[in-house]
Amino acid sequence: MTTYDLTVIGTGPGGYVAAIRAAQLGMKVAVVEKRATHGGTCLNVGCIPSKALLHASELFEEAEHEFGAMGIKIDSPKLDMKAMMGHKDETVDANVKGVEFLLKKNKVDTFHGLGTITAPGKVQVTPDEGEAQTVETRNILIATGSDVATLPGMEIDEKVVVSSTGALELKEPPKKLVVVGAGVIGLELGSVWRRLGSQVTVVEFLDRILPGMDSEVAKNFQRMLKKQKIDFKLSSKVTGIDTSGGGAKVSIESVKNGKTDELEADVVLVAIGRRPYTDGLGLDKVGVELDDRGRVKTDAHFKTSVDGIYAIGDVIAGPMLAHKAEDEGVACAEMLAGQVGHVNYDVIPGVVYTMPEVASVGKTEDELKEAGTAYTSGTFPFTANGRARAQRHTEGFVKVLACAKTDRVLGVHIVAAGAGEMIHEAAVLMEFGGSSEDLARTCHAHPTMSEAVKEAAMAVEKRAIHM
Repeated sequence: MTTYDLTVIGTGPGGYVAAIRAAQLGMKVAVVEKRATHGGTCLNVGCIPSKALLHASELFEEAEHEFGAMGIKIDSPKLDMKAMMGHKDETVDANVKGVEFLLKKNKVDTFHGLGTITAPGKVQVTPDEGEAQTVETRNILIATGSDVATLPGMEIDEKVVVSSTGALELKEPPKKLVVVGAGVIGLELGSVWRRLGSQVTVVEFLDRILPGMDSEVAKNFQRMLKKQKIDFKLSSKVTGIDTSGGGAKVSIESVKNGKTDELEADVVLVAIGRRPYTDGLGLDKVGVELDDRGRVKTDAHFKTSVDGIYAIGDVIAGPMLAHKAEDEGVACAEMLAGQVGHVNYDVIPGVVYTMPEVASVGKTEDELKEAGTAYTSGTFPFTANGRARAQRHTEGFVKVLACAKTDRVLGVHIVAAGAGEMIHEAAVLMEFGGSSEDLARTCHAHPTMSEAVKEAAMAVEKRAIHM
């Protein structure tokens, strides 16, 4: 029987990347995947299919409302839901096949079935059909990701009460959609269906949207979404969902004064977050410790409480982001090979893929105030950017936060069309410890949206040119 150097349980972005990097470093690697396809939640029912629908729905709305102003005369566009979903499915299929190809190219052996750690160095693989088998391995990497979080009284049937998975499979836009949770997933999928004709109401327990993001950014972004006719019920909790009469009646209660209300919906999307997925792994039997939030405890080298067992991605502490998992997968593989792998958790971008997008890297202004850090800031609006005007994408702004003593950039926040692409020059700058002056003195092509990033850096020293 083959003994592997590393066996990875889960082939999402963290798992398959770790497996490939380990193989590149000369290890004999196996992966265990419970799905029929690789890619995990991200490629199959998360990041990739949602972006396909976000892009398609953006174009649909632009054709309906913006083309005429640019001299493009067309009849009112018609929605072909089947074809749009076909585009989504083709996108997913191409991506998961790409991962399968990469694993084969790097000579990574694949086992399909539920992976259970029966002892250090042993992973039992139980397929949907056929007999279980045991994989012998020197090291095990848990990369099982996360699953949808739910609350009592919110029974998900993926028909009327749906998770993000069900929201990506709706046959037609619901007339009324209630989204529970004003985080990234809820706002993205709410945006998709709003553009396609749904009346969308977002219910959030907190008094703001996008918890954890810069509060100024969140406040301004909420105004933009309200202009798009997304309604918000903040400081409100869902106390029950009644689906007995067809559709749903959502009972809500004000957190501030206890006032109750009821919302009618054809579909309710529950998007209150995600939980680490450790089901069936057998962690308790082998002694792998979890924290109070159900996450696998690891040290700085991703090692768990058991020798030879490691963990990365959504299943451990930190932001539940695919690119964070990828970096951890690479770092863990390199450490196992005797190299010095590293993840800079201070420079992990986050993006909300709505229109406009919201992108952030580093510290928020709220965090700097709470820590008592002396800082300076500069902002620049896209209304003053020539390329933004030419594209009719003038909503949003860039905010640069820098250390008051050293001018080192501590955080950058962007609300704009294409913000997710623009944020990376800030990430690179911050990786090298760059200052706002470094960014301000870097020549940017004209006319580009990215010039607003430079102008915001210039605004840190109150010397923006175009404002």
